[in-house]
Amino acid sequence: MLSISLCSRSVRLAAPASIALIGLVATACGGGGGGTKSLPSISGAGATFPAAAYQRWGGDYASETGNKMNYQSVGSGAGVRQFLAGSVDFGATDEQLSDEDFNKGAAGQRGAVQIPMLGGTVTPAYNNADCPDLKLTQAQLADIFLGKITNWKQLGCPDRPITVAHRSDGSGTTYAFTNSLACFSPEWKEKVGKGKSVQWPVGVGGKGNEGVAGVISNTPGALGYLNQAYVQGTIKPAALQNKAGNFVLANGESGAAALNGVTLDERLGGEDCNPAGADSFPIVAFTWILAYQSGQGKEKAEAVRTFLTWALQEGPQSTAAELGYVPIKGDVLKRALAEIEKIKE
Repeated sequence: MLSISLCSRSVRLAAPASIALIGLVATACGGGGGGTKSLPSISGAGATFPAAAYQRWGGDYASETGNKMNYQSVGSGAGVRQFLAGSVDFGATDEQLSDEDFNKGAAGQRGAVQIPMLGGTVTPAYNNADCPDLKLTQAQLADIFLGKITNWKQLGCPDRPITVAHRSDGSGTTYAFTNSLACFSPEWKEKVGKGKSVQWPVGVGGKGNEGVAGVISNTPGALGYLNQAYVQGTIKPAALQNKAGNFVLANGESGAAALNGVTLDERLGGEDCNPAGADSFPIVAFTWILAYQSGQGKEKAEAVRTFLTWALQEGPQSTAAELGYVPIKGDVLKRALAEIEKIKE
């Protein structure tokens, strides 16, 4: 690790990438010249899963560097479509880009990089004050969303109907959740399967993590799935049984334990539908930013590189951890920083 000053703030750079990045980070703060260099504003759109972190980062980034990053939380499906259409400076998704999409539209014409920015958990979340400390097996979770468990008394709680809440839009959060349900339940795998959008057997839809959180918080007796960062107020997390048989809550430690076992491919994509480990939370995912390798011009490319580099430093990653995300560390961080250097004019 190498510590440097970024806009009057000390940050630490991963050693293999630090020398190459000193000039880039310094440029963002006016390195060598008088005052901060103004870079073009950049805008991105996509996943709601990391939106709380990205929108917080936008404010912090402007305060620290004077440069602007605007992010629209529209869902992974819409984010990928806008990225492939070339209508944003970057896209964001919780489902890794397919080989087909890497060769499609603007991604195929301009080249694309896929940068893991954060990790996170997708947790069963509910609103039922009469059922504190809910624990669910993997089979029970699948049966709730299959419509086979319809009343809280089937979970050992007082009699009350269960209102299932799910996403209504194309969503990487839904992909991570249904990908795990397909591992938990052969019946789910056969009847519903996995994807950014599926044919839900039961339930009420909400747009974005925000929409599902709204359904749960406004509906006593509701149960759905959310990024951990959206579990607050009347919404409580359920402990979920992991592959080792332990009931664990979604948090930074259980998320990191799971994500540390995920192997990323050459494009930094990767997933595990039911991670091993006594302390691992069973439903975890990376969330990625998609950026163009070329075609944006020198200054816009510099603006994208500078923001992504800033966001992967210890300060912004720690801020994200406070919001319920899992920071990028170790070899994944080194590879992510190296991938950013492929963004050219």
